[in-house]
Amino acid sequence: MEKSSNLSPWIITYIPKTLAEVTGQDEATSQIRDFVENFKNQKKKALLLYGPSGSGKTSSAHAIARELGLEIIEVNASDIRNKDQIIKRVGSAVNQMSLFSKGKIILLDEVDGLSGTKDRGGIPAIINIIKKSPFPILLTAMNPWGSKFSSLRSKTRMVQFLPISHKDVAVVLEKICRTENVKAEDGTLITLGRRCAGDLRAAINDLQTAFMQSGIITKKAIDELGGRNQTDTIIEALRKIFKTTDPAIAITALDNIEEDLDTAMLWIDENMPKEYEKPADLARAYDMLSKANIFSRRIRRWQHWRFLIYINAMISAGVAVAKDEKYKKFVEYKPTGRILKMWWAKQKNMKKKSIAEKIARHTHASSKSVLKNIDYFKLIFQNDKAMADSIAEEIDLDKEEITWLKK
Repeated sequence: MEKSSNLSPWIITYIPKTLAEVTGQDEATSQIRDFVENFKNQKKKALLLYGPSGSGKTSSAHAIARELGLEIIEVNASDIRNKDQIIKRVGSAVNQMSLFSKGKIILLDEVDGLSGTKDRGGIPAIINIIKKSPFPILLTAMNPWGSKFSSLRSKTRMVQFLPISHKDVAVVLEKICRTENVKAEDGTLITLGRRCAGDLRAAINDLQTAFMQSGIITKKAIDELGGRNQTDTIIEALRKIFKTTDPAIAITALDNIEEDLDTAMLWIDENMPKEYEKPADLARAYDMLSKANIFSRRIRRWQHWRFLIYINAMISAGVAVAKDEKYKKFVEYKPTGRILKMWWAKQKNMKKKSIAEKIARHTHASSKSVLKNIDYFKLIFQNDKAMADSIAEEIDLDKEEITWLKK
C-alpha cells in the first residue's frame, strides 16, 4: 500500500489495484478473471455481480481491467433509466472500438436501480446489447432477484459477492493505519468492522473521518461519528429499553432507528439473556416478545397493519417493565447471527426460484408447480450425470444453479 497525499479520500487511495487485493471474495474474483481472460470461449457474454454494498463488486471490475490493461467504460444504470438512453450510452460503448485497440470492459453499475414505468424497455435493451457485445460486460446489483430481472438473470452468469466479515474489514483498516502512520486504540478497528455491517467502503470512510477529527482512532472518536448509525442507533435503542423501567422512556426507543420492527426484535432477542439475569425477569420479557411475534404473523397473514403499534409497545415498553429493577452491569450489545442466516436463506430461496423459472419456461408449466416438484430435478442431477448435463445445456443453467441441484 502506498501512503495517500494531502488527505485524499482513502477509499480512492486504497482501491484494489488487482483482483488479489479484493478482500474476502476469492471465489467471485476467480470467476471474473476466468470470464474476462477467456471471453471468446464463454457461453454467456455478461456477468451479473451481486451482493451487499461495499463488498467489492465495482472495485473488482476496475481491478481486472487494470490487471489486463483493458479500457473500462462505466455507466450507472440510475443515470440511464429508459431504453433510448441505454441504447445511446451502453450500445454506443459496445459498438465502438476500444482506444488503441487494447480491448475493453463494459461496466453497467447498479442495474437494480432500474424500476417502475420510467424504465420500461430498459432490461430488454440491456439483454439485446449483451447478445451482440464483442466485449465482456459486467453488471452489478445488490438485489437482482426481483421478477423483473428474471430474463436478465437467464442471459448472464451470476457471481455472488459475500458480506465481508468484521475481522477481514479490521485487517484492511490495520494495513491502512500502518501505511498512514495512524495510531488506533486496541479493539477500535474491530468495532469499526462491526459498525459497517460488511461494507468495507463505509468502514474506510469512517476510519478517515475519525482520524481527521481526532488525529488518533479512539473509542470516543468512533462513538462521535454521526454518519452510519444502523448499529449505533439500535444499540442506543437497546440501552433505552434495557436500562430503564419507565415505559414512557422505553416506548420511544425504536422511533428513530432505520431497522424495521422485525429486525429490532431479533436484536432484543439476542441481547436480552445477556442483560436480564433473573429467570423471572427473562420469562416475562420473552412473554412480551412471543406475543409481539404473534401480532407480526397476523400482519403478514391478514395485512392488519394497525397491529404494528402493539408490536412496538410490547418489544420496547413491555420488555423494559418485565424486570423488577434495572441492571447496573455493562453489557456489550451485539447483532444477532440470525439476520445473516436469514439473508443466506433468502439467497438460497431466490436461487431455487431462478432455477424454477428456467424449467417452467421450457416445460410450459408455472413456476409454482415446478417449485413443488423441484426435488425430482434434484434427484436427476444427483444420480444421472448424462441427463443432468443435457437439461443444464437445454435450459441454460449456470454453475451455481447446477451445484445447488446436485446438493
